[in-house]
Amino acid sequence: MRPRIRLIYNPTAGKESFRQQLSDVLRILEEAGLEASTHATRGPHDATEEAVRAWQAGFSYVVACGGDGTVNEVINGLARAPKERRPILGILPAGTTNDLARALGLPFQIGDAARLIAQKRALPLDLGRIGDDRYFVNIAGCGRLTAITYEVPSRMKTMLGQVAYVMKGLERLPGLRPIALNLRASSANAADYEYHHKAMLCLITNSRSVAGFERIAPLASVRDGKLDVLIVKPTNLGDMIRLTTSALRGEHVKDERIVYLHAERIELASSEPVDVNVDGEFGGSLPTVVQVMPSHLSVLVGEEKE
Repeated sequence: MRPRIRLIYNPTAGKESFRQQLSDVLRILEEAGLEASTHATRGPHDATEEAVRAWQAGFSYVVACGGDGTVNEVINGLARAPKERRPILGILPAGTTNDLARALGLPFQIGDAARLIAQKRALPLDLGRIGDDRYFVNIAGCGRLTAITYEVPSRMKTMLGQVAYVMKGLERLPGLRPIALNLRASSANAADYEYHHKAMLCLITNSRSVAGFERIAPLASVRDGKLDVLIVKPTNLGDMIRLTTSALRGEHVKDERIVYLHAERIELASSEPVDVNVDGEFGGSLPTVVQVMPSHLSVLVGEEKE
């Protein structure tokens, strides 16, 4: 009996070009000895529900075909499965920024990514968990700038790609003001760290790449059993732009206005209403607790990049 693989794809991702390549992807997987089938998502949370159905039906592999939002929904379905029934995750990157694919060193050409999946080489993948039952693979963040990822209309992302985020970010920067942040970060083998001040931004990352910035958390790894915490202290518009520029090179973490550390559990609170962004989507509000889930999934990869 051939291993079964379920492709869950967002039909609007990647400037709506993925569907044109779907038959080639299926041929590559079938030639590799996999029994492939597909599901096109119909709306929010549909990918999560389909991922749950896939592990309940005994699929060996589940592939997220789309952007980071699709990947997040799929991992939230797979993460709920008992360990012995948890399918291996695959990714066909077809979104705007494809942060997890960048962190894993996956090819962005759909055909190349499909051939990589056909090799069936898997490695462990850490997840982050926020609250009791929501998972993320890239980032949980708070601060007014994080809201741009779910303020950008889907059609604008489809048409303009990553430029859409840049345009929205430039629009928001002049009016940006800090939030009140209370944070406690802890790990089994390190002293707790506490922050009780204003902050422009707080990012809790599992991978190095955030919103297309490939070095935003330069020491992060999706297999180290840790989450990376990055806090931007209050700063003016000019310095914020300079920090953004240095973030392209991964040099921002040396700046005195940046706090950068590793932790296994992070408690977050504020004296004002503050929303949380989880992998580019609205993820509730503070207070909340974020913690790492070491090696919670396995993911199909190529040659080691980390």
